[in-house]
Amino acid sequence: MRILFLAPLRAHTGNSTTALRIKSHLEAAGHECDLRDASSLESPLEVAKLISQKRFDAGLVIHLYKAGKLLLGNGIPFGAVFGGTDINEDVKNEEKYRVMGAVLEDARFAVAFTNEIKDIAAKHWPQAIYKIHIQPQGIMTMPNVLFNCEDFLQNAGIQQISENLHIFLLICGLRRVKDPLYLVDTFAVGVGSSSVQSGIKGNQLFTWLLLDQCLDGVHLIEEIPQADLQAVIKKSFAVVNSSVSEGMSAAILEAMDLEIPVLARDIPGNSAIIKHEDTGLLFSTPKEFVQMSIRLMKKPDLKRKIIHRAKQYVCTNHSWELERKTYQKLVQKLTGL
Repeated sequence: MRILFLAPLRAHTGNSTTALRIKSHLEAAGHECDLRDASSLESPLEVAKLISQKRFDAGLVIHLYKAGKLLLGNGIPFGAVFGGTDINEDVKNEEKYRVMGAVLEDARFAVAFTNEIKDIAAKHWPQAIYKIHIQPQGIMTMPNVLFNCEDFLQNAGIQQISENLHIFLLICGLRRVKDPLYLVDTFAVGVGSSSVQSGIKGNQLFTWLLLDQCLDGVHLIEEIPQADLQAVIKKSFAVVNSSVSEGMSAAILEAMDLEIPVLARDIPGNSAIIKHEDTGLLFSTPKEFVQMSIRLMKKPDLKRKIIHRAKQYVCTNHSWELERKTYQKLVQKLTGL
């Protein structure tokens, strides 16, 4: 089957890595999967021409609004995957809400990463609840063992790489929904020292905001491939998430799998996969973040417990193999088999 797969594909973002993973699942089943960046396509009419030229049999989208709107009225069966910002943010906009409802009405199936996302969708569109399947993200980490983390971190301004250095890594594209500045001031004052530094992974959109801060111990690091980023995660003391909303953070799950503790903002998308003081630490204010960070540094037994339980959780609930089987089975609904 020839499948047109549309998703927001900004480099190294959650939607992008999820799309590449699902694409590999479908291709492993023998399907031809053409992954396109939804932001590069202007209208459903442009997509209709693409479908006609390439003779696609079916479609798949990640993000009901950004990608789903492009398949409306195009006549091919398609499935949809909730992206996170669609169900958490776009539903607040009347026009986007209407479009998402139409996408969900036309889709043969929809995938939610968590029960919470399915419940929210069911409240908005109860008639579609029967077609929403729950499939958590599957995780398979493969850090690049040849990547020189020390040189990379030193080039980013993180000096004196040693066992005494505590790196807190905030992994995000620098977008407002990720709220990358939420912890910056408090971190520098409350946690930052010669042995504690924060790395913020991102792009140039908000660089001037971070550089204007000129805070000791806070560094903006460049976007890097996933395998290289996983190598940096392994060198970190903890991974941080300060997002305003999340669908399901692959970065959090990768840190858990790589046995690095996670400190995450207490929002529904994060609390769905983190049990406080068991598989990670949840904070509601910058002050709480500082308190928990210091506690994690001073209590190695707590760190070991969190690492162990988080690894168990990912292995039990985020199987890459199960995710592959689920998508291969769901895509059969697009052919009526």
